[in-house]
Amino acid sequence: MDGATYNVKIWKISVYRGKRKITHTVRWELDGNEWRAPFATHPLADAFRSELVGATRRGEAFSLTTGRPVSHQSGASTVNWYDFAVQFADAQWHRTGGNNRKNTSKALMATTIALLRTPPTAFRPVDVRTALREFAFNTRRREDAPPEVATILKWVERNTLTMAAWEDPAKADEVLRAVGSKLDGTRAAANSVKRNRRILNVAMEYAVKQRILRANPLPKGRGAVPKTSSAVDKRSLLNPEQAAGLLGWVRNRPRGGKRLHAFFATMYYAGPRPEEAVAMDAADVRLPAEDAEDQWCELLFHTAQPEVGRNWTDDGEIHEERGLKGRASDDTRIVPGHPSLTRILREHIKAENLKPGDLLFQGEKGGMLAGSVIRRAHRAGRKEVLTPHEFDSPLGRRVYDWRNTRLTMWLNYGIPPAQVAEWAGNSVPVLLATYARCVSGQLPDLKRRMEAGEDCP
Repeated sequence: MDGATYNVKIWKISVYRGKRKITHTVRWELDGNEWRAPFATHPLADAFRSELVGATRRGEAFSLTTGRPVSHQSGASTVNWYDFAVQFADAQWHRTGGNNRKNTSKALMATTIALLRTPPTAFRPVDVRTALREFAFNTRRREDAPPEVATILKWVERNTLTMAAWEDPAKADEVLRAVGSKLDGTRAAANSVKRNRRILNVAMEYAVKQRILRANPLPKGRGAVPKTSSAVDKRSLLNPEQAAGLLGWVRNRPRGGKRLHAFFATMYYAGPRPEEAVAMDAADVRLPAEDAEDQWCELLFHTAQPEVGRNWTDDGEIHEERGLKGRASDDTRIVPGHPSLTRILREHIKAENLKPGDLLFQGEKGGMLAGSVIRRAHRAGRKEVLTPHEFDSPLGRRVYDWRNTRLTMWLNYGIPPAQVAEWAGNSVPVLLATYARCVSGQLPDLKRRMEAGEDCP
């Protein structure tokens, strides 16, 4: 059990009359530290105060962690946070993919650091964080932890608070602030804060399900969660001249340039996600006959191979095979390929002598094209083709911006959003929320439509 005391003083109910509502607050002291519990009505506050008074008359101890009588506590005081976090990580491992496993481990690592009774003095903080992130909350690697890591984890287990810490609102808020901050104390990126809060919320619901906590201590609205936007930054989009320059530079790259040229051309003309493009088979490209009048090709997407790292996959491979994002595991989609892409892919397949069953885009040794190779070529191309100002700007900074450019171009061409969403593998609401701000070039036509529709006064 956490620390408890019999030194209790209970005060009268205080009433605060605000402009919109009246708050009735029960106040009491434990070893000189004041605790408060606000209620909307006097009967509710009086009933709670009566419970506190009854506990003191029965000679019951009060928890210094929750401020409540010991009889009010759930089973949280008997469960160590570290043990629970390991159990939760294992429960999530088999139902989530590699990237989710990695994010869960990071969130649990930051939370565990915040729930230590004392800061580590016998170990470097970076070693403690690494031990937690890479081993403690990694189901596949935990048993293989080196002796020095195992020593750190045993110390952490002995020095973390119990789950009763979550029943203390002040402590819960303190943990949320820590999880939402970087190592230097500054605010973390909004997306990171929101992701960590979401993971902890799932953990708390799991604790309730396991009857460790009586209620989720992180209800919606608890603490300030920064707002995030899914909208694409218009500054990141490439224009046709910039895209042509980058494709030309990649093609002339001495090492693997032609293979990478075909990959980036596919990203530019068909707009797949990078993990969908690297998973393509040579048979997924449906080329027209060379003498056909219509030289448009078709690309079939049915698999994704995101790069998550060997430590987070079940088989120890860098990539993890899965279905298309947001779709059934066996779903597919077909995207038309511009005649320029038809020519590029036809030459690529011939030059590489690819057969059905072969990966369309391969690395130097014939395996899957590595994300590090793609990113390195992309960065080098930006540095050589773009001006210094453009290179330092968001313009095409991420490989994903090739996809964003194509989807925006389709919308600008006036292609119906439902069709663009089908080709992109998005829902229409997600497509519009992400790309609507980047649609341009249609204002003159829209003005003419509005003028034609106005009645003359």
